[in-house]
Amino acid sequence: MEPRLTADFWVRAYLARLQAAHVPAYVTARGDATAGAVLVKLATLDGKARLYQRSFDLMTGTRAWVVLAEGPEADVDSAVSRQRRTDPDLWVIEIESREGRTLLDEEGLSS
Repeated sequence: MEPRLTADFWVRAYLARLQAAHVPAYVTARGDATAGAVLVKLATLDGKARLYQRSFDLMTGTRAWVVLAEGPEADVDSAVSRQRRTDPDLWVIEIESREGRTLLDEEGLSS
């Protein structure tokens, strides 16, 4: 079994990378420090948003960030609320970026 980072450690490292890239980000919901899953909400500041979750591909054995919801920000917020109701251990990070920068495709974050 491959060793995994705790959710708290990963979130802190991700926020530090975003800060270094001058991308505003906030933790809007704290989940389980050890094993909580993470959602990343990207608000593009034009009334729209996109919600990412990390998914495991059974065919390739890899992890990737996939879009869980996108569209009007209120709709994406509703999707976050639904996910939080079913998983109270869930972390939610909100990013504000007109350019749509999440850094999720960068080395160390993409898989």
